Amino acid sequence: MGLRKKKSGAADGLAEVAGTTQEVGKAVRKELTPARAKRMIGVGKAVAPLLVPYAIAGAGVARERWDLHRARRLGVAPDQLGRYTGRGGTLHARISRIAEALGELDAGKTTAARRFATETRPRLADLAVAVRAAEQMPSPRRRTAFKAVSGELDRIEVQLLDHLGVRA
Repeated sequence: MGLRKKKSGAADGLAEVAGTTQEVGKAVRKELTPARAKRMIGVGKAVAPLLVPYAIAGAGVARERWDLHRARRLGVAPDQLGRYTGRGGTLHARISRIAEALGELDAGKTTAARRFATETRPRLADLAVAVRAAEQMPSPRRRTAFKAVSGELDRIEVQLLDHLGVRA
């Protein structure tokens, strides 16, 4: 009999702990009554006009930082970012930067560099058309086309750097 009392005593202790845990849970989590809901709506109406301007300003700062990050990653000015949107935006930005560098080759350097610039411009135009066409393709084909264009741009960039005297 002594054992049974101990077991029931332990069970009573667990029941007491469970009961206090439920009471604590109820104390922390109050029920939502109509009066409580009206009070919360009233507080929201009073506080919202004070917080909205700060939220809008915060969203503007976050958007500006995101745009600067994207522009830096693409290597373009933030005001030109709108020109390089979409799935092929990064490739369009690369093509544009290469075209600008080809303009520098036309201005000076050697005849070989000028010849490279004149031969490469039509190729860049073809690559830009390929990127625009690939943007409309299904994902697997688009990825394959973008990889091919990226590989071609890599080869052009290596040759361009050679003509600029950057690579050895």
